[in-house]
This record gives sequence, structure tokens and C-alpha cells, in this order.
Amino acid sequence: MDLENLNIKKREPLALEITNQIIEYLQSGKVNPGDRLPSERQLAQNLGVGRSVVRDALKSLSLLGILEIRQGDGTYFQSISSELLPRTIEWGLLLGKKRVLDLAECRHYIEIAIVKLAAERRDQQTIEELSALLETMKNARFDTETFAEADLQFHMKIAKASQNTALHDILSSMRSLLDFWIKRVIAAAGDSQYSYDRHLAIFEAIKEGDAQKATKAMEKHMESALERLKTILKENQKDQA
Repeated sequence: MDLENLNIKKREPLALEITNQIIEYLQSGKVNPGDRLPSERQLAQNLGVGRSVVRDALKSLSLLGILEIRQGDGTYFQSISSELLPRTIEWGLLLGKKRVLDLAECRHYIEIAIVKLAAERRDQQTIEELSALLETMKNARFDTETFAEADLQFHMKIAKASQNTALHDILSSMRSLLDFWIKRVIAAAGDSQYSYDRHLAIFEAIKEGDAQKATKAMEKHMESALERLKTILKENQKDQA
């Protein structure tokens, strides 16, 4: 047999296939926000898979805030963000904790490379735009949505200031991950002051054109944000155990 002529169709991991099928069910209009889903056993029977696969899919969707798992009461549909969902699937965010942390680690190194270039290449317009976003963040200390949006734009402005289109495009493709991450971390903290202080340090280093200082400030920000994300994921697993 000539192995080179074999046409092998690549399949998605079963967990992701089942997750996509559950999402299609949620988007079908048969389920409204607040409705309880069929039991884990019933879903497994309908989908023709084991309960463990369904359980993993439900946990992943719960992590994204699409479902709410209530111990002893069932699983409830919350909502689906039309902007968040397609890219979380594309990036494999639905595959669980390991994948989320891998992507977070990827972001860590990308952001550090970007901020170094931004500090070296920034112009007055960049400084003014970052300053305006910082002011928005300062005034939205207890407004998670507004703060998170300004936070996201802050990082994208830095990416643009790096004048490296490849790095900018990579970070841009991770926007959904960043949006998910930022909102969860801020909501868990209950107060965005610490995050604001980290961004202020990054801004000041960029404004001064100090690449080394900017790199250290971003690294500190990424490390603290990653630790908070790990805490959130750990607590989420405990709630669903």
C-alpha cells in the first residue's frame, strides 16, 4: 500500500465537536437565557457520547460564562456573545484550563516584545491616546465593562505603536481572549485600582522612551494578571467539582 496516496481527513477533538454541537443547540432558538438544559445523561444519550465528554464541554462553556452550573439544580443557559464566541472556538479556548494558560503564556511574551518596540518608536499621538485611555480607566474604577474596554484598547494602541504589523496582527487575533481575560480578572478583584496602577507604570515608561523600564513594567503586569487568572480557573474548577 502506498501511504503517500492515502487521504486522511483530520478531525477535531471530540470534546470540541461536542462543544460546537451544544453551541448550535443553544443558538437554535429552542433555548432562551435562563432556561435549564437537559440533564448531562440525556445530552450524552442524544449526542451519542460518554457523559465525561459532555461534562467537559459543559464546564468549558461555564468557564466562558455561557452556561451556569448550579450544584444539585442543573445547568442553565446564560447568554452567548456574538463577538466573543467565534474566536474563542477558533483559539481553542473551549478546550479547558491547559489551553487557556497556554494562550495566556503566549500573550505574555508577545506583549513584552511589543512594549519594548513601542517605547522605542512611540510618537506624540501615541502618548496622547494612551493618556486618554488611562483617564477613562481611572474614572471607571468600579465600572468593569468600561474599564475592560479601555484596558483592551490600551494594549492594542501599544501594539500599533510598536510599528510591527506582524505582532499587532497576532495580538489583534487574540482580542476575544483578552476581552474574556480582562473582564474576568477585574470582576474577580472587585476593584480595578491595582490594574490601573500597572498600566500607569507601563505608560510612564513608554512616555519616557525607556524600553527596559517598559519591558519590566509589562512583565510585572503580565505576571500578576496571569496569577489572578490561575486563581479564577482554580476556583471555577472547585465550583464545578
